[in-house]
Amino acid sequence: MEAETFTLHHLVRKPKKPVDKAPLLIMLHGYGSNEEDLFSFADELPDEFFIISVRAPYPLPPYGNAWYAIHWDGSNNGKFSDDDQAVISREKIVQFLNEVTENYPVDPKNVTLLGFSQGCILSFSVALSYPEKIKNVVGLSGYINQEILKKGYENNDFSNLSVYSSHGTADQVIPVAWARKTAPFLDALNVDNTYSEFPVGHGVAPQNLMEIKAWLSKHL
Repeated sequence: MEAETFTLHHLVRKPKKPVDKAPLLIMLHGYGSNEEDLFSFADELPDEFFIISVRAPYPLPPYGNAWYAIHWDGSNNGKFSDDDQAVISREKIVQFLNEVTENYPVDPKNVTLLGFSQGCILSFSVALSYPEKIKNVVGLSGYINQEILKKGYENNDFSNLSVYSSHGTADQVIPVAWARKTAPFLDALNVDNTYSEFPVGHGVAPQNLMEIKAWLSKHL
């Protein structure tokens, strides 16, 4: 399949240990960033993964992209985020995932979403709306926005889903208080989950990356 026929532009790191059906890890970047951001530490993740880093669909000048608009001034009827755009992006990710599993040598039953900030919020949205498609979520510096979950999500089967989430205690972009609701929310759905905090701002600390690598190795 030609790259331009995929729903979303992306970068690929093939497994360092070639197999017929590799576990798939999809990276979803944050607001105002691009597909090269998270891809910068792809080589530090387990060799078995077929890694794809995706560019969000909405251009954000001068050079970044977004999964949905953010209204810092609350101009969107008092809402912080454009939930309608976020739902559109959620469905684009699901469509892209279908394209990936059809056109790359990956295991459709072993899919991990790794998202940062806005990408984390979308990762939770996809996984909780379509848990049959996602095995693992690594959610970094984000939170669960219930407004962009598919209606009836609470009736889904989450028995095969595992989540690792983390947040910086000094995060000035997304309050840590929002992230602290993640574990109780997932517990109520009986989703296997782990939550960690680190003394950093809106970013990933070296100790955090080490913990992510160890968690992913256990959940391959």
